[in-house]
Amino acid sequence: MGTALGVIVTAALTLGVLAGPANAAPKRPSDTQVQQAKAAADAATAQINALSGQLAEAQAGVDKAQAEAAIALDDYQAKQAQFQAAQTAADQAAAAAAQAAADLQTSHDQLVAFARRSFITHSTYAGAEVLITSAGPAELIERAALLDAAGAHRTDQVAEFTAARQQADQADAAAQVTLTQAGQLQQQAADALTVAQNSERAARQQATEVQAQQVALQQQLDQAQAQLVQLVGEQQAADRLAAQQRAAAPRPTSSSTSDPVVRTEAGPGNASAAQAAIDAAMTQLGVSYSWGGGGTNGPGYGIDLDLNVVGFDCSGLTQYAYAQAGIAIPRNSRAQFTALAKVAKADLQPGDLVFWANDPADPSTIHHVAIYLGGGKVIQAPESGDVVKVSTMWWSGYAGAVRPSA
Repeated sequence: MGTALGVIVTAALTLGVLAGPANAAPKRPSDTQVQQAKAAADAATAQINALSGQLAEAQAGVDKAQAEAAIALDDYQAKQAQFQAAQTAADQAAAAAAQAAADLQTSHDQLVAFARRSFITHSTYAGAEVLITSAGPAELIERAALLDAAGAHRTDQVAEFTAARQQADQADAAAQVTLTQAGQLQQQAADALTVAQNSERAARQQATEVQAQQVALQQQLDQAQAQLVQLVGEQQAADRLAAQQRAAAPRPTSSSTSDPVVRTEAGPGNASAAQAAIDAAMTQLGVSYSWGGGGTNGPGYGIDLDLNVVGFDCSGLTQYAYAQAGIAIPRNSRAQFTALAKVAKADLQPGDLVFWANDPADPSTIHHVAIYLGGGKVIQAPESGDVVKVSTMWWSGYAGAVRPSA
């Protein structure tokens, strides 16, 4: 790069000499000098192109790392939600087992009391004496009917005890199963959290390194652009750079222009609920991005590197906004996309949630969600170091939309 700039400077000085004093007639440059000047301008343009490419490549690396960290966070949040649901089920199963055990104890006590009475009277048919001492046939029949009922009641007690024991065994087994499942999911959530933390730390470290690299590259880029202007003038320099940008711009592909959502499944939705969600999100403008932070109840402390940062991550903001509209949606972005009715790009309306993914055709790679405001705008919690803000809608990596108010 230094050699190229030296050539550019030499060529610029040569052109200055050729121009001569302001009051003197300009000298006609030789073909060699013209070729040298053109080569210098081409070299400057090529250097600008190379530096721009390095800047774009460095930023693309950061974007990829941040997306992978966001996906890892989404994995953790999904596993954590599954664990919490399993823990609730385990608690309910434990309560059912405790109640079944209490019912079994009550039935057991009743049988023990019956057995004790039978032992004392030396018979399980304690009513025999009652029949013998009856005053006459009519009283005998009446007492026999009452004793039959009593005997049936005792038979029922035995059956109830048997059923209570079966229910207690089943409830205890169910409680053990749900407890085991909860324990497994808790471990899976912990493992997912470790992966997410490592990914986020690596992404932030890469962003810091690239930021320093970008400063140096930008300085070189500015210098090369200034030299190009000196060589060919502002207009030609602008024309060259515009042509360079057009040539470097990626051509649209079917994957980048098509809509991953084939057709709209959602109904027209509730406009007032959608507006309430938008209004709630707008009240959070300027609130810090917090990795893993926020949710239904508003801004919250994040996790790991953002443990002391109060704010929202992307799906925390969307969940909060719709909670204020009276609509419950899942906590993590992939679950939001999976659970809610889909909306085609052509049918987007304010309040819809829009998503981005590494592979737009694969929902498992979704890493970001925002609220569509209409007019090509979204409100989002972008990334670490940023804040909740309104941004222009972008379509690169667009993975589809859903309508919580449908």
